[in-house]
Amino acid sequence: MTNGGYEEAKAQRNILERLGDKIPGYRGFQDRELRRDVDKLQREHIAGEIGRLKTGLRDRARAYTDAGQIALLGPFDRLDRQLDGLSQSVRFADYGASGLFDAVKIGEAELQRLYEFDLSLLDDLGALKTAVAGLPSPGADSAAALDGVQQQVRAIEEKWRGREQVISNVVRGV
Repeated sequence: MTNGGYEEAKAQRNILERLGDKIPGYRGFQDRELRRDVDKLQREHIAGEIGRLKTGLRDRARAYTDAGQIALLGPFDRLDRQLDGLSQSVRFADYGASGLFDAVKIGEAELQRLYEFDLSLLDDLGALKTAVAGLPSPGADSAAALDGVQQQVRAIEEKWRGREQVISNVVRGV
């Protein structure tokens, strides 16, 4: 979801919300709440992409099972569990915006940095999807290819854990 998603959601506000814009201080609150909603939608989208990746991975694992290469099901299962954990981490991460009564207010520029971080994860997931689709057919050097995919997942997990640092930097204005 891009900044255009924010603009699109903002344009869809109903008349009562637009009336609230006339109340001093309310507009900033409303924009932050809208940003919070967009942040949640963006994280849900990322988690959904991870779910689609899992589907592709399971399809590949099925091909190996059908070919009788059940020894490689362990690495496929580990990848599946890793992606599950990553999906949950993304889905239940802290919001990228502060509420009306929070001690720290996060501005639009800082939120943009957080969104750019999240969007870079979509690029990483795209590369991972390509790697999963490119896993060799059963019988080829599958173990090494699976190890490479697992390393990519670990890198994405590590990057996601770094999101807390990005949020801290945003809050501190770094």
